[in-house]
Amino acid sequence: MLLSLTHRMQLIQAAWRRAWVRATGNHVGAAVMIGAHCNVARGHARARQGTVLIGDRTRLEQGVLLHPHTGSIRIGCDVFLGPGTVIYGHGGVEIGDECLIAMHCRILSSNHTVPAPDVCIRSQLDILTPTRIGRDVWLGAGVTVLAGVTIGDGCIVGAGAVVVHDLPPGSVAVGNPARIIRNR
Repeated sequence: MLLSLTHRMQLIQAAWRRAWVRATGNHVGAAVMIGAHCNVARGHARARQGTVLIGDRTRLEQGVLLHPHTGSIRIGCDVFLGPGTVIYGHGGVEIGDECLIAMHCRILSSNHTVPAPDVCIRSQLDILTPTRIGRDVWLGAGVTVLAGVTIGDGCIVGAGAVVVHDLPPGSVAVGNPARIIRNR
């Protein structure tokens, strides 16, 4: 099969990006595609850097940001992360195999405390809470998944939803806050 020059260049650039992400201490599986302008950073704390594990055949589209800080981000095999997706893994994020994460989604695993009015909010330590997304989950465009949420296998979350509570397997949820409207 003959590939166009443009397609060959894209494959070479993706291979270079994959090698760069590996060289910075992250685990990247086989046949992973990493788009332009992706940012996969292990964090700035030398004593305890975070970890990023990306499973085989996963695709990170343009502008994906994966920042585990001192936590972890584990992405399964055959996962698609749409353009502009942001994942903060302070408290740990796990994404199961065969998930479809559409563009501009946000997945968080920490929150701030609410201090007394005389205490600066920014000076407070983060509350680290793991976030888990099961296998074969579809997050529509612009979904936000807040810290501590578990989304069960086979769930679908509609575009723009804000997931603040766990969703049982097979749920279809929409809205802000996300509410279950039916099961698959």
